[in-house]
Amino acid sequence: MNLRVEYRASLSLVGTVVRYLSVPLTAPLLVSLYYGESVAPFVVTIALALAVGTGLERLDPDPDMGAREGFLMVALTWLAVGVVGAVPYLVEAHGLPGLVAAPHPDSTLGNPVNALFEAMSGFTTTGATVLGDISYQTHSRGIMLWRQLTQWLGGMGIVVLAVAILPELSVGGAQLMDAEAPGPGIEKLTPRIAETARVLWGVYAGITALEIVLLYGMHVGGPLIGMPELAPNMTLFNAVAHGLTTMPTGGFSPEARSIEAFSAAVQWVIVPFMIAAGVNFALFWGVLTGNPGRMVRDVEFRAYFGVLGVLTALLTGLLFGGSFLTAVPQGGSTFDAAYLATVSGEITGSIEPALRHAVFQSVAIVTTTGYASIDFNTWAPAAQYVLLFAMFIGGSAGSTGGGIKIIRWVVIVKSLRRELFTTAHPDAVRPVRLNGRALDERGVRGIFAFTLLYIVLFFLSALLLFLDSLRTGTVFSVLEVLSASATTLGNVGPAFGLAGPMGSYLPFSNASRLYMVFLMWIGRLEIIPVLVCFTPEYWRR
Repeated sequence: MNLRVEYRASLSLVGTVVRYLSVPLTAPLLVSLYYGESVAPFVVTIALALAVGTGLERLDPDPDMGAREGFLMVALTWLAVGVVGAVPYLVEAHGLPGLVAAPHPDSTLGNPVNALFEAMSGFTTTGATVLGDISYQTHSRGIMLWRQLTQWLGGMGIVVLAVAILPELSVGGAQLMDAEAPGPGIEKLTPRIAETARVLWGVYAGITALEIVLLYGMHVGGPLIGMPELAPNMTLFNAVAHGLTTMPTGGFSPEARSIEAFSAAVQWVIVPFMIAAGVNFALFWGVLTGNPGRMVRDVEFRAYFGVLGVLTALLTGLLFGGSFLTAVPQGGSTFDAAYLATVSGEITGSIEPALRHAVFQSVAIVTTTGYASIDFNTWAPAAQYVLLFAMFIGGSAGSTGGGIKIIRWVVIVKSLRRELFTTAHPDAVRPVRLNGRALDERGVRGIFAFTLLYIVLFFLSALLLFLDSLRTGTVFSVLEVLSASATTLGNVGPAFGLAGPMGSYLPFSNASRLYMVFLMWIGRLEIIPVLVCFTPEYWRR
């Protein structure tokens, strides 16, 4: 067949990215050395990344990047980093003769499907996990840091980072960034696309560093001035770990109880960073370059805060009024009666905890961060369905958030209002405007097409997960499969039931987890750049 796609060029650039993945792998390697842990998981992965990456690069020493090659390169890059990222988990679980005396106590990640699930969940910043026991006693600090680092690398985008630092990707960088962009597209902030990529990563890294400093400062600052500690267990490692997973809206935590393990002060401090992670990063660049008014005038920014405000008010009212289960459900619960009695007793009728958990969970779900300040499996159905609805909203375009995205909902609402107006005034010509600019009708149709495809894929996936649960005999409720489909496709993280915020996705079968790896992959790349590679028209000349 006479192919239209120069796949060797795409594979060559995938090799370049894989080869450079060996650089961030040195960070957990050094941490393992410092704590006297096995370095085998990272030595093996670095060697593999260098070997595979170099081999792929040689397929086309001088790659020529077009639009089609860009789609293929981006799709394969995210699949490749997920596979490479799973290797440290497999090596830790199985051990290597002469390098690791015995496998690690938790062999969960020894299953290749589980290791791939955890790695893909990390890089796509989904935050779903198969780990039931998350602790330093079960997994080394090096592995725990790698788990966090996968999310930070995936947050602003593997390809965006590659465009920023690799000269060979500067040509065609705009096409690559558009294919990977978490939204309708990345705005060009500077004349050169590589400079734009560096600006975005600079803002991202700066806010991450600020959060780490604040979190650790809360731990050490109080005793230094004779005050009580505001964050008793927010060690330096925990501060770094949560800084690396807040800004990418990832949600991985080295604590089994997520953010519930920390004080109320820590929960309040993390909220504004989650909000910032869901904002279009181009608006931060406007603030830094002397144009702060642009942020306030931006339609998407105002809609984003409006949605968060409405959801927070609704959940605060429900929690304050006692919207908790009256009994522990049978089957898929992740808590006991004592926990249910404690949380309902502390929150019902108390404004601060009700407001705190409402704000925290509204922001965590809308921005697809996936942290949890409480096990929302204890919430009554009304409050749970509010969170299920929030899973479809998403962050802003140009942010690290997943989901459908605020900007698409804004355009859909404006388009529906226009349809009502033109129905009453058939002769009127009324374009859809965004921030004063008329949108191209092709772009509007594309937003409707994407949203419809997203919703159809969500329902189809929920049906497949439910049918597979019937096949295996582990029957999940409708809410559990709906939420699992929504959280993996939208890169949200925790679902309900056994896969809730304090549980894991391990009860799902290998087939279901492998399918959810596919959902996380295509969800992070906004579906179409991946699915287009499976169409015959894409390949034919």
